[in-house]
Amino acid sequence: MDIASLIGFIGAIGMIIGAMISAGGLGPFVDVPSILIVFGGTFFAVMYTAPMGVFLGSFKAMAKVFMPKPQNVEALIERMVELSNTARKDGMMALEGQEVPDKFFEKGLQMLVDGADESKLVKQMSQEIKSMKKRHEDSQGVLKGWVDIGPAMGMIGTLIGLVQMLGNMADPKAIGPAMAVALLTTLYGAFIANVLFAPMITKLEGYTADEVIYREMVLEGLRNISRGESGRNVQEQMVASLPPKAQEKLMAA
Repeated sequence: MDIASLIGFIGAIGMIIGAMISAGGLGPFVDVPSILIVFGGTFFAVMYTAPMGVFLGSFKAMAKVFMPKPQNVEALIERMVELSNTARKDGMMALEGQEVPDKFFEKGLQMLVDGADESKLVKQMSQEIKSMKKRHEDSQGVLKGWVDIGPAMGMIGTLIGLVQMLGNMADPKAIGPAMAVALLTTLYGAFIANVLFAPMITKLEGYTADEVIYREMVLEGLRNISRGESGRNVQEQMVASLPPKAQEKLMAA
């Protein structure tokens, strides 16, 4: 569980709801027509911006904002050093069946065991990284659809409310509900874009960048193993991607 995401999400919504309550209660801020226009309309508009599988997969990506898969870079480097020393001592076949932290690492290691050279390893594993980035970008594109379309639906609701209001100027009782639709749809659209989905996109882009770095470190380590580099050399090259304090800790170990 990512505590920053959870606290930020609950805190942002809590501050808004608290302001509404202190202003006189939640009742004036709830309007069914406005909810249908903005939340319902945005949902279906976003749906046809992407294939159904990508659209449904975006909800899994949203869950990742709060429950990301941790990447232990230090453990990765330590394991890569161990495997490098094993390969130098006993040969590539000794890497068969070795336990590794993730499927990407496992696939690359198996390629070395099967006799793949460095160029083939780099080509295939780089393609894996590229495909992973594309999948993540597709899901994030759906979330960007919520950010773009939500305020637009809010504007559509505002125009609908204004049309209703101007068409019933002779009836004072009709002006209030029409004005509520006009204003609340704008509020809901801004809420969807800026409170719900824009922070999610930023978080997911950060996770994607971290995963790319992790996988590139795996690839770099495997390339060094394929060259027969010593564990010390593997470690030195891999820690170059880490902050100075983490480098000092690993190099001192």
